[in-house]
Amino acid sequence: MEYTHLGNSGLEVSRLCLGCMNFGSEQPWMVHDHDDALEVIDRALDLGINFVDTANAYSKGESEEILGKALAERDREEFVVATKVYFPMRDGPNGQGLSRKHILDQAQASLDRLDTDYIDLYQIHRWDDNTPIEETLSALDSLIDEGIVRYVGASSMPAWKFMKALHTADVNNYERFISMQCEYNLVDRHEEANVLPLCEDQDIGVIPWSPLAGGFLADKYEQGKDPDEGRAATDDFMQKRFTEDNWAVLETVRKLADEKDATAAQVSLAWLLHKDLVDSPIIGPRTIEHLEDNVDSLDVTLTAEERQRLEAPIEPVWNRAIGDV
Repeated sequence: MEYTHLGNSGLEVSRLCLGCMNFGSEQPWMVHDHDDALEVIDRALDLGINFVDTANAYSKGESEEILGKALAERDREEFVVATKVYFPMRDGPNGQGLSRKHILDQAQASLDRLDTDYIDLYQIHRWDDNTPIEETLSALDSLIDEGIVRYVGASSMPAWKFMKALHTADVNNYERFISMQCEYNLVDRHEEANVLPLCEDQDIGVIPWSPLAGGFLADKYEQGKDPDEGRAATDDFMQKRFTEDNWAVLETVRKLADEKDATAAQVSLAWLLHKDLVDSPIIGPRTIEHLEDNVDSLDVTLTAEERQRLEAPIEPVWNRAIGDV
């Protein structure tokens, strides 16, 4: 395994981050059996992945509980545990968002589910238009002062809002976000026209979610055929990826994979790993086989010409509807 620093911080993370959204029972395509999920997590840790990402909203806390079980028998100091806050956790007032009350309540709830004393990276899952950013940053700052949180990060928002948060933190001497978790892969490149230039300018670490486009770039689907399994069979969010340009990208991925005796997933992840701005793509394997295949992407080398071939079919355009999902 290779390691890097997250953004301009001193925090060392593995070049691949294990995403735990798939571990739980909220959706039919998730890993419902906790023992199966624990086996994948344990194998990831044995392979040297020290960076694990979840969220309180993933299966309403079930994902955090599974991760907590996996880490219970390990040396906690060896791992960088990331989770998030924003989405609804219960009905009624103060059940969601980034108010001081919701953040402080959910931070403690996440600690309990993760069975840990602290969270290494606490991320706002989305921007909250109903809460002043000063209130959100002040709440996060207090968690750092208490030692409950070590670093703070953000996820999926327009660049101007992210810059507003960074500026507010600088002006008020609040803890600054060190990372941005955004959708980024070979067919979802809209962030190149939004937040990624800002991250480069501000030395913000980038940890892309959905690096394989929900399995599209792992060559799980066939053009012209209705998917009968996997996430695309039940998730309308996947349908946006079945475009002519995206199929053209996948065809290039397939050709390069054949040339390099690699898999489509490995080539797609390698493209991200070659981006200087990208620190640690968040992989979401549901099986040990998929996990090991993903990790082998670290050994795939792409030339500048090959990367250009992969990027040629798409011209990145920022679409707020996509960015705010």
